[in-house]
Amino acid sequence: MAYRLRGKELAFVRAQRVARLATVSEAMEPHNVPVCAVAIGGKLFFASEAGARKVKNIRSNPRVALVFDEYHEDWTKLRGIMVVGKATIIEKGATFHRARLALYRKYRQYRKIEPIEEGESIIVAVTPERTFTWGL
Repeated sequence: MAYRLRGKELAFVRAQRVARLATVSEAMEPHNVPVCAVAIGGKLFFASEAGARKVKNIRSNPRVALVFDEYHEDWTKLRGIMVVGKATIIEKGATFHRARLALYRKYRQYRKIEPIEEGESIIVAVTPERTFTWGL
């Protein structure tokens, strides 16, 4: 069942520059990597090279977790959210272009350094199913 990020959760996710994506391979081997994500219409989106390991893992097992967090030496100030959900791969079309534009707006580096192009890149949409928060 879909879960909609709201209020402090959504504001926190939108303010973060990086998240950590956890996936699992067919052989049940965990994989955890940083991604740059945006929130649009209740879903989280990030881009990737089509052949990346995280994409291969998502194709075989769409269950993922994304962690957005802020570390502080004073542990009473730690804040974060883990979003657990189902990932869908988008290779082209209107949703691809809408997510790409949002990623370009939030992360200016993408246009020059790592352009998101149909046929070379994919967009992953994560539909949240539940969250776990701390410090929010």
